[in-house]
Amino acid sequence: MSEVGVIHGRFQPLHLGHLEYLLAGAERCDILVVGITNPDPTLTAFEDTDPERGTAESNPCTYYERYLMVEGALAEAGVAGERIRIVPFPHSFPERLSYYAPSEAVYFLTVYDEWGDTKVARFTALGLTTDVMWRRTSKPISGGRVRRAIAAGTDWRPLVPAAVAAVIEERGIDERIRQALSDGAVRGS
Repeated sequence: MSEVGVIHGRFQPLHLGHLEYLLAGAERCDILVVGITNPDPTLTAFEDTDPERGTAESNPCTYYERYLMVEGALAEAGVAGERIRIVPFPHSFPERLSYYAPSEAVYFLTVYDEWGDTKVARFTALGLTTDVMWRRTSKPISGGRVRRAIAAGTDWRPLVPAAVAAVIEERGIDERIRQALSDGAVRGS
């Protein structure tokens, strides 16, 4: 078991697949640093291996809203708050990551596609210790699927932890996503 581990994601919004990843990381370390990527639009760059990840319609939630989602989902799952640190994680600018997350930690990843391989290569090039927890060929749940379900008015709540559903509804994220659909903007994962 590592003393400190780092996990990262956009969490747009946080769904049950993300929770599986977060809990697997929490099992492997004493302190889990959760990095929220694309913390603001100025820290987001185009990624060849995942072109949709930087678009406005793929990023409807603010950093603060995603912070609430991560905090709530992990608390609801029984992870003690003193074991969690939540930080911005400007993945698009890897040279800046050491200002936000500890370089001596183990960086936990999962790989589903070319984007996952890009992240492993990026972290390796930075000299970070990585642990690929699993490689899979498909994601049963994606942020895009959740956003599309919200926009279409279908039941999206079974795709996210209850604490996340509460944040989505309390902060009006569901209405924001529906409005984006009516403007013809919701797509991606």
